[in-house]
Amino acid sequence: MKRRDFLLSLAAAACLPGCHTAASPGLPPGKLLGAGLERGHRLRGRDFPAPSETRQVGVAIVGGGIAGLSAAWKLNQAGFGDFRLFELEDETGGNARAGHNAVSAYPWGAHYLPLPGREARDVRELLADLGVLRGDPYAEAPAYDERFLCFAPQERLYRHGLWQEGLLPQIGATKRDQEQYRRFFDLLERYRQRRSAAGERAFAIPAALSSRDPELLALDTLSMRAFMLQHGLDSEPLNWYVNYGCRDGHAANASADGEQVLTWPEGNAWLARQMRQRFSEQVETAALVHRIEESSHHVELDVYLARENRTVRWRANRVIFAAPVFVLPHVVADLDSSLRDASQAVQYAPWLVANLTLGEALQHGNGAALAWDNVLYDSPALGYVNALQQSLGTSPGPTVLTYYWALPGNTAAARQALYETPRDRWAERILADLSRPHPDIRDKVQQLDIWRWGHAMSKPVSGWIWSAARQQLGASHRRVHLAHADLSGFSIFEEANYWGVKAAQDVLRRLGFPPRNGIGSKT
Repeated sequence: MKRRDFLLSLAAAACLPGCHTAASPGLPPGKLLGAGLERGHRLRGRDFPAPSETRQVGVAIVGGGIAGLSAAWKLNQAGFGDFRLFELEDETGGNARAGHNAVSAYPWGAHYLPLPGREARDVRELLADLGVLRGDPYAEAPAYDERFLCFAPQERLYRHGLWQEGLLPQIGATKRDQEQYRRFFDLLERYRQRRSAAGERAFAIPAALSSRDPELLALDTLSMRAFMLQHGLDSEPLNWYVNYGCRDGHAANASADGEQVLTWPEGNAWLARQMRQRFSEQVETAALVHRIEESSHHVELDVYLARENRTVRWRANRVIFAAPVFVLPHVVADLDSSLRDASQAVQYAPWLVANLTLGEALQHGNGAALAWDNVLYDSPALGYVNALQQSLGTSPGPTVLTYYWALPGNTAAARQALYETPRDRWAERILADLSRPHPDIRDKVQQLDIWRWGHAMSKPVSGWIWSAARQQLGASHRRVHLAHADLSGFSIFEEANYWGVKAAQDVLRRLGFPPRNGIGSKT
């Protein structure tokens, strides 16, 4: 599903993991998976064993998602090896997780990365270090390894019984719709070209590098729907397109097609794995940090090792807190009240992701051929991606389809529904949705696994991006440095990377550690 970073900046306006579920008659077998709820919920009960030993480390990183991995990558690139990364789950990656079977690897979350703009220099440096970007990462339009650029066809939309190329509805669009399409994209282009007196873009990624023009900041108070109506854009298919883009990127209801992206069969888990391989000996998984307390000379962390059922106390000079900010009040002792309030104000969108393993190819259907991103008009979900899109094979055959569903509405109620709805009911809804364009799908799905993300990503609700509370999260906090996409107010790879790298750079400066020249270490 494509992210229109500009548009989406405006949009700011009970089963254990791995448990098997017996399928009902007529449904394919599958597993109900998800983040380790039981392990994380132990923070509420505080029933942890007392520390059995005390260890020392220069920098402790709490959280092994993209922000935590980016912080560790930056420290490692700078030649600073005295750090330890603690991850609650059995694997690092956060919502950039993946699975695999005999057919293919496949994503359980984030699955692509748009080619980063010039402001996202940390992402470019990372991609250069990983061998994805070739040559000068600071060039206007750097070259990329073609194996990782999404192969064509990239997108298609199912509407009125037909598949069309691209996601902007064309089948059935009236002259009035087409005229509003033109006006809408002209409006976006004006914003894209807009610069502040200092040369800042109206809407940059990372968002911290955007213009602070008061007129632009005022847009944060508008919902995307209000913005559209303010400009007389009420076309039904256009508003569907915009709402889809908002739900896709941030799960907030309410760019042109053809935005090039980097992708892998396992999605962004490829990037997470490549980063971790550079410092794997400093990573500890199944490690729940349940207490952080600052003193004038160090920070103490109590870390519960789930595999060993014991707690180790670590003393660190600095801490990079790269877990979701809603965890802060449960972990940090004597948390400042304003920071506590800000951390609890973040709203999170629950997501459901399903991977459907097909024993043979689906029938072609009417219109455009199978693409990487396949979207159904008026579906409650976001569509599906084809895990084998990057395969060089030409003959259709078995594949894995990854189906994304961002649950709308009140987040607490949606989260409750996510966890209380049985696996078979979700499976039936998914198959019913996909049976519209694919009547043969029930006969060809051999496995249907489901992953539930209760706090998949922060939602950029109206008034939040440039609020004082949100900006409080990004301020300096003594020896504990926050680093998570939550600090931006919306969850994408570039934002997580930005805050992770920034925290690492701040730590290195505070420790008086000299920067190292070269890709991945520029400050």
